[in-house]
Amino acid sequence: MELEHHQIELRHESLRTRSAQRERRLLASISDLGQTTPVVVVHDGNNFVLIDGYKRMRALRRLGHNIVTAIEWTLPERDALMFERILRAGEADSAIEQGWFLREMHTTFGLTHIELARRFSRTPSWVSRRIALVSLLPESVQTHVRNGAIGSHAAMKFLVPMARANIAACAQLADAIAPERLTDRQVGELYAAYHTGNRKARELVLSAPLVALRARDEAARDKADTKTPIEVLLDDLSIATAVARRAHGRLRSGALTGTDGGEQQRVRHACSDAFEAIETVKRRIDKEMTRARSEHADSHTAAP
Repeated sequence: MELEHHQIELRHESLRTRSAQRERRLLASISDLGQTTPVVVVHDGNNFVLIDGYKRMRALRRLGHNIVTAIEWTLPERDALMFERILRAGEADSAIEQGWFLREMHTTFGLTHIELARRFSRTPSWVSRRIALVSLLPESVQTHVRNGAIGSHAAMKFLVPMARANIAACAQLADAIAPERLTDRQVGELYAAYHTGNRKARELVLSAPLVALRARDEAARDKADTKTPIEVLLDDLSIATAVARRAHGRLRSGALTGTDGGEQQRVRHACSDAFEAIETVKRRIDKEMTRARSEHADSHTAAP
């Protein structure tokens, strides 16, 4: 069916986070090819309610397309939301996104924690923990997460424990860093600086987070100047591990979604190059360690 924008209610848009990169990619695709995949709606007796296709709706609106191709599911709204969630169960939703959805099912549709646990094959405590997680974060912080200004992983790992200790400071830090679009690592560094710092250090983190980050970088560089070669090597290997884990996280978050064969081939080649580089390092380490053991054994043999 074809519907106009004003006929579709975006009732559940707040349950999803946004990714500027994925939205730009989708915008370019729709601009070139038009809408190739319909959005999913249900009718609640008065309005059509959007179940799936929020990114497509935003892209169509930005491109000035007033007509939306949609498919209607003949399910109650609650069941449609649950079914859509099951269909994309392979996607790596964060605990915060899971919390938003579970809270919506509990508060709006009246599903108990036990019913939600059964539907997701989880325990009631799993449901309770995720609902509590989103309840801890101030709404202003959650808005930054939904808009993609703060990563959901960073919010869960750093801002939630900060909110437990000082909810006002958590909100202040989130407001300060949201315009900067910091990485999860940078948010973690700010949290560490706040958690371990004195009063002046905490004030700097909250009022001038970029200055606090530069100060930490300078301190790290000063410390690096005094490191031994083995300490520098271990740092390099730690960085390689962190980068690999970050790349894995991007893949789980859908970095390959919507890519064509050529882009996927580039990713495959890049992955092969990275793997080969790490294998080269490992072979060199094994060789050096074997030689070191041999020299150690020879020194003992030659000893009187």
